[in-house]
Amino acid sequence: QVQLVESGGGLAQAGGSLRLSCAASGRTFNNYAMGWFRQAAGKEREFVARISRGGITNNADSVKGRFTISRDNAKNTVYLQMNSLKPEDTAVYYCAADKGSSGSTRAGAFDYWGQGTQVTVSS
Repeated sequence: QVQLVESGGGLAQAGGSLRLSCAASGRTFNNYAMGWFRQAAGKEREFVARISRGGITNNADSVKGRFTISRDNAKNTVYLQMNSLKPEDTAVYYCAADKGSSGSTRAGAFDYWGQGTQVTVSS
């Protein structure tokens, strides 16, 4: 089992940056693909980015060129660097872990979830 704890959310102005972190418990972090999802008020949870065990990344079209996912296996941590933030990026951001290797971006493919961290972008 993996426990995930997100941090780094907060308030930013449009055009600004934030970096989210997700710390994972356990000694098998590098056996999981990791992902970030977000859920805005009144909307469904949506895929943001994914990084495989080997470091291959996949980003949603809405964040390409602005957000970067990375991982540090020595620290059991995955990051989401968010640049050029827009008000429409406002949401609760969730970290998730996937035991599989399908590369799926569906929320249902992920096995473990954090509690989420709020990101608010003002115009």
